[in-house]
Amino acid sequence: MSDPLDERDVAGEPLAVVAGAAGPYLDGLAGRPVHDRSRDALLDELDGPLPERGDGSVAAVERLVRVGTEAATHSSGPRFFHFVVGGSTPAAMAGDWTTSLLDQGAGMWVLSPLATRAEAVVLRWLKELFGLPASFGGVLTPSATFAHVTGLACARSWWADRYGVDVTSRGLAGLPAMPVFSSGLVHVSTRKALQILGCGRDTLRTFARDDAGRVDLAAMNAELARAGGRAVIVANLGDVNTGDSDPIADLADLAERHGAWLHVDGAFGMFAALSPRTAHLARGVERADSVTADGHKWLNVPYESGFSFVRDQAMMTRAFGAWGASYLPDAGPDGAGDGDGERINYNMLGPESSRRARALPIWATLRAYGRDGYRAMVERHLDVSQHLGGLVEAAPDLELLAPVQLCVVCFRYRPDGVPERRLDELNARLGEELLADGRVYAGTSTYRGMTVFRPAPLNWRTTRADVELLVDVLRELGARLTP
Repeated sequence: MSDPLDERDVAGEPLAVVAGAAGPYLDGLAGRPVHDRSRDALLDELDGPLPERGDGSVAAVERLVRVGTEAATHSSGPRFFHFVVGGSTPAAMAGDWTTSLLDQGAGMWVLSPLATRAEAVVLRWLKELFGLPASFGGVLTPSATFAHVTGLACARSWWADRYGVDVTSRGLAGLPAMPVFSSGLVHVSTRKALQILGCGRDTLRTFARDDAGRVDLAAMNAELARAGGRAVIVANLGDVNTGDSDPIADLADLAERHGAWLHVDGAFGMFAALSPRTAHLARGVERADSVTADGHKWLNVPYESGFSFVRDQAMMTRAFGAWGASYLPDAGPDGAGDGDGERINYNMLGPESSRRARALPIWATLRAYGRDGYRAMVERHLDVSQHLGGLVEAAPDLELLAPVQLCVVCFRYRPDGVPERRLDELNARLGEELLADGRVYAGTSTYRGMTVFRPAPLNWRTTRADVELLVDVLRELGARLTP
């Protein structure tokens, strides 16, 4: 095969290969281990020198699908609890296939009215889902990190204005370090965004009143007074180790009192707003200046998917638009497009210029299941997490280390007869054994100086039976390590 043009009359055949494999693969996820290391040798079939003459699309895709369905980490399945990762609902997966089929450029209205209109619609739906004001600007991003970059770039412009500097054109030279304050719950993605923006990863200061990272409001209040309000507060909704959250409303009060910028990291915690049991955790997000969340977590859409919402959309255009390129449209009266509220050029509202139409999977899944469907899924995951917490508390060799608040359960293996000084090493070894075993996936982290497990049940397929298997496998493997 020498030229893709030779396959123009059979362009659908490689897609048929994928479609033919999809049904059996998805139907078999419940019975598969999350990862089978015995299949890793198949990865060698992806390697080798660049072929001079290609195999043709059907043969190439057949190989990719065969290796992938056997050797992948099956994170779309119900027993992947590592990190905080959802799956892909049936509608979202089909929407993602549609995205690739249509291959739309989603940066400018003139390039794809379909992609632009879909993005405007899903951003409005997401604001309705989370209880954010309709007036907020928004943009879809590849991840929470890029969503942080978007919101914090707007904060940086706002902050530089206090010094009479247009940071977009002049940069940060000559300015002091931008004060950024948070609790000990702050996520590394926030620091990474500050690093990307040139503000410095380690300039962020944490104010914690205990070793769990809970915010010290009095200390932060005093420091905001010293900063004269020229500061950014990062509030965290959903900690990755425990599901704990900052008191968003209290931090919003601080921001209003001092005139500071409030940025909310709601990567998965924003979905707390859907349940009456947890909605209080999200109270106050509507008062923020910028809010971020992830789609490939609790929304259960494919990688990559993040959202950034900013109270003043004009700040987004200042941070990312007005390039002055003759072949690109200028910002219109609404700050991003031609002023009709839908013909928005989203490449002027966020860090990407060339953008995939990542709104389509979100549109498909929200249209398919609606508010009620997502509320039901969140409620079920809350129940599953509470059930897991109860199993941990009932097991004599497991120790629950934090209250179960959202979809993260923090615990460690603690059998009788093992001294405290050895528990971290034992849990680290157990974590390695669990991943090597592959039947379920849940990694370790560090919480309050201890090595812990913190599984997060938020895949749409996950049920109580899946977390029951997690406990059984952990205790089985742990018993082997401590005869």
